[in-house]
Amino acid sequence: MTKKKELRIGLIGCGFMGRTHSNGYLRVGNFFPELTYQPVLKAVCSRTENKAQAFAGQWGYQSVETDWKSMIARDDIDAIDICTPNDKHAEIAIAAAAAGKMILCEKPLARTLDESRGMVDAIEKAGVANTVWYNYRRIPAVTLAKQIIDSGKLGRIFHYRANFLQDWTINANLPQGGEGLWRMDADVAGSGVVGDLLSHCIDTAIWLNGSIKNVSGMTETFVKERMHQLTGKVEKVNIDDACAFMCRFNNGSLGLFESTRYARGHKALYTFEINGENASIRWDLHDLNRLEYFDNADASTLRGWRSIHVTDGDQPYMDKWWVPGLGIGYEHSFVHQVADFLRSLETGTPCSPTFREALETQQVCQAVLDSAASGTWKNTNA
Repeated sequence: MTKKKELRIGLIGCGFMGRTHSNGYLRVGNFFPELTYQPVLKAVCSRTENKAQAFAGQWGYQSVETDWKSMIARDDIDAIDICTPNDKHAEIAIAAAAAGKMILCEKPLARTLDESRGMVDAIEKAGVANTVWYNYRRIPAVTLAKQIIDSGKLGRIFHYRANFLQDWTINANLPQGGEGLWRMDADVAGSGVVGDLLSHCIDTAIWLNGSIKNVSGMTETFVKERMHQLTGKVEKVNIDDACAFMCRFNNGSLGLFESTRYARGHKALYTFEINGENASIRWDLHDLNRLEYFDNADASTLRGWRSIHVTDGDQPYMDKWWVPGLGIGYEHSFVHQVADFLRSLETGTPCSPTFREALETQQVCQAVLDSAASGTWKNTNA
């Protein structure tokens, strides 16, 4: 057996996303044994040493750091995985690139378009391998949708619609900022549902249907003031609780997107539907192993939506898992992204979405926010 090459990982941030990434690193070798590279969990970094120690013990990291700069300075780490709140993404990524480290960064790329551009410039100047964790691309049913679209089966695309709905902030007494609630603080998050949820929808849409030309958006903040956990003061809320926008894609199709944290009864409803001249497809995260497909070429007596259970070995990624009929889950999308990143190191082909590709999603997010603020259509310049 050929000896594996080590990819020594330094994880910065040990919250929810740190868990998903760590699980991906740990499982990838079991299910993708043909890969040349094997992740080694070298170090995890958190500002709180006890938290870092507990995380390292749970997931098998060999050491801990409490200063991300010390992590980047280490010679025994090849790749930096950024799982911090958004306000640290740019600073860490730019420093890691200067140190010649590979970089895997959680989405969105950064708080602002300017920060994102700085990150892309630094990455490309350093020439280091990089990717952004837009993991929904790697759910097999979504990847199958991409293959169907690229095959031309849908024909000319007319419509793309997507939504991402949650309800966890419907509470006027919920504080903003601080650990666990940093997504409520615009200084840390950059935006609300636009950067947190719609960025996923936008990345998937660009991947499936091509670039977005212009947008017309609206946002709303339903609770205008909240107590800030760090200051103890009641302060203005500057994130968007809800957003909806229309757009035009470069291929001439129309798009309709909606996201909110105020949709009672929805914890994580993410859906998309694409209508083409010949066929349509739709997908729902709540039934993530299934892709629905309508083909107008079917005989009229049999024509209707068909449900494709994406578990067969000839469907994307599924030959790595179980027998046909047995589904996989959310966590497997991160295993797939780790596998694709490791494979990209073998082939020299960038692992999408790269920082440059994620910058396009950031351009659309910024255009949506600018449109909502001005009440006018905005070009994305993508």
